[in-house]
Amino acid sequence: MLLGVLDLGIDLDVWPWIWLGTAVLFALVELVVVGGSFIILPWAVSAFVAAILAFYDVSIEIQWAVFVFGGALVFAGLYKWAQRFMKTHAMTPGVGAERLVGLAGIVTTPVDPMDTDRRGRVTVEGEVWGVVDANRPYAEGEQVRIVSVRGTRVVIEPAGGSAGTTQ
Repeated sequence: MLLGVLDLGIDLDVWPWIWLGTAVLFALVELVVVGGSFIILPWAVSAFVAAILAFYDVSIEIQWAVFVFGGALVFAGLYKWAQRFMKTHAMTPGVGAERLVGLAGIVTTPVDPMDTDRRGRVTVEGEVWGVVDANRPYAEGEQVRIVSVRGTRVVIEPAGGSAGTTQ
């Protein structure tokens, strides 16, 4: 009989507390060790459901089935949801300021390559950036493309039609 194997020789009145402890342990490991990546959380949820079933004296086979297969089903569901979420909420390529390279912007303060105070400004995706190393003067309202980022300033060139989004 499978019951002798699955109960592990533990009194059936103790199983609800074992499942509850497992659920809490798995949830803590999920939060503290793996940083909320939802890898262990499905089995924490299924252990909690198994604890509820154990409190209602459901057979140990069903408790184990809920823990193992329920956790796997929740994991598969979270995985499919995460894949769908990542496809619909794609992040802009690049990290930090490098994400601006290739995007279009609008000159908000005239840019002069001879300006040693570097007062020229460009608005890109709603953010205002200082301009460094402009190859020619740019008038206010002119569309430009970000070529690179140097520190907290951008290098620009005329938009020319190959620009991304403008703000």
